[in-house]
Amino acid sequence: MEIEVLPDEVLRNKLKRFVYDIVGCCQEVHREKGPELTEYVYQDCLKLALDDAHIPYQKEYHFHPTFRGREIQSTLRVDFFCKEKVFLECKAIDEISFHERVQLTNYMRNAGVRIGVLYNFAPIVAQCEKFYLDTDTNKIYYF
Repeated sequence: MEIEVLPDEVLRNKLKRFVYDIVGCCQEVHREKGPELTEYVYQDCLKLALDDAHIPYQKEYHFHPTFRGREIQSTLRVDFFCKEKVFLECKAIDEISFHERVQLTNYMRNAGVRIGVLYNFAPIVAQCEKFYLDTDTNKIYYF
């Protein structure tokens, strides 16, 4: 899976502004708690940070993908669904890899959610990757 930078600079900047407060909450958690804790500790802290910032979210958002236009029984779960437009997936691993990118982007495609943030709290310098789904082409971009 090769992902390119979103070519539309205006849209890229708009998306960055839209997720700025969400990413800011992640940065606050990382700054205060530091690296190398479990994913669940970071999620609990992030929940409080999102509450304090008055950012609407659903934690452990569940949804059913569809097949041939019909909803199937299987359930997919993303860590946070923020502002009714952003999937936020939290990790506490050595480094973000292909696997984590594919996981989040598949969630985005299956739910039709256009914006995704992948945040890794474990390293000393946290990792953050932001994705945009072009629903016309079904292509994923970085922004």
